[in-house]
Amino acid sequence: MPLVFLALDDTLLDRSGAFRLWSKGFLDEIAAPQDDLEWLVSVDADGLTSRWDLADLIRERYRLRVPVIDLVDELNTGPLTFERLDPMVGCALEIAGDAGLVPVVVTNGQTEQQEARIRRTGVDRYVADWVISEECGVSKPNPRIFALAAQRVRMRLAGAWVLGDSPEADIGGAAALGLPSVWLHRGRDWVDNRFAPTRVVGNVIQGISAIMAARETR
Repeated sequence: MPLVFLALDDTLLDRSGAFRLWSKGFLDEIAAPQDDLEWLVSVDADGLTSRWDLADLIRERYRLRVPVIDLVDELNTGPLTFERLDPMVGCALEIAGDAGLVPVVVTNGQTEQQEARIRRTGVDRYVADWVISEECGVSKPNPRIFALAAQRVRMRLAGAWVLGDSPEADIGGAAALGLPSVWLHRGRDWVDNRFAPTRVVGNVIQGISAIMAARETR
């Protein structure tokens, strides 16, 4: 029963899509041009930009008088209202589980927020467990977080796969452990010459299928 370590943001959940939907409404609310949508998505940088830094950039660009802490709170909670688990992703996870794979979420982020997202969207119904960087004190790509995830479900790392969209956090973490990996390209080209994914796919459903196919050919 091999483990499959799954990223949460832009893998199991379409975090970027939810942020884009929230951004459209936010720009309308502050009477900003919709042409600024790409700017806002760009400076968000797939959530890698600090919410405090992003709030400062927004306040400066649009000369908003709203307290920065209120804007940070909106940035943290607003996009979450648009997040949904794709039923097809849930179905793929269910099929994977029936086939003997053990899916475990490994995600960086704040414990309270990430766990709330996992439970609210129903991801928790399809995975064996999850580990969150703040909770365990170590972040991807550090191999320790994957080892902790394996311990959480009382399984060994041998034979595990890593599936995610981040070249550094997910594929880099897999490479550090010598594990096979599946990269969700999201329209990007692979450019890192330090390591490479075992498979490259367009979405998590294709990724799960690729892992199941690879197991069947052994």
